[in-house]
Amino acid sequence: MFTDTHTHIYDEKLLADPNQIHRAIDAGVTKLYMPNCDSGTVDAMLQLADSWPDNCMPMMGLHPTYVNESYETELASVEAWLAKRKFYGVGEIGLDYYWDLTFKEQQIDAFERQIELALKYDLPIIIHSRESTADCIDIVRKKQNGKLRGIFHCFGGTLEEAQQITELGFYMGIGGVVTYKTSNLPEILKQIGLTHIVLETDAPYLAPVPYRGKRNESSYIPVIAQKIGDIMGISAEKVGETTTANAALLFRA
Repeated sequence: MFTDTHTHIYDEKLLADPNQIHRAIDAGVTKLYMPNCDSGTVDAMLQLADSWPDNCMPMMGLHPTYVNESYETELASVEAWLAKRKFYGVGEIGLDYYWDLTFKEQQIDAFERQIELALKYDLPIIIHSRESTADCIDIVRKKQNGKLRGIFHCFGGTLEEAQQITELGFYMGIGGVVTYKTSNLPEILKQIGLTHIVLETDAPYLAPVPYRGKRNESSYIPVIAQKIGDIMGISAEKVGETTTANAALLFRA
């Protein structure tokens, strides 16, 4: 069995295909963790969670690229939802220095305040750290009180950053990028091992080879597991078993 720790299956590109969840389950991917983006994505996400309560696990957070002049209102919505029903994590939160730095300080504030919410509700955090991994690590280190846990989603940093992340007790989310020829992940994974990683797709984005450039979906998790198995000299099944156990420990589900 496999777990997809990061899939936007409520995205309109995927909702148009109602069989995507069936395909994932048929491929052995039975747990699908859904990170939120902002208040505009909540309804679609929760509809899937309520329709597939054993498979689709909702999370709540404000994505850094959605942080703007109304972020205080969005944070209030995140807090209200966390108090209202069960979620499995606080995410997708973090920093994004790639697209726009206009609201950099607001992103940092939103990240830190959502970490506090995660600690309050004893939930893991799902970190988006595009072009900002060092700053995200620094903030996590500052907030780490022995109870903070989570995933650096779509990890693409250096070996040193990977070691810092594991020292903080966090996991690295590994997805389709590991199958790309230009990826530095194979060498990092050989050093880090399976103990500190979980699998993800980030569907509908970042599809693995041989689907690169097409719409990604959770049923491709075994393709990612096979690549990691090839790198480490073990079976895809062993990768799935270990990373699913990691995810179960993290999400307590």
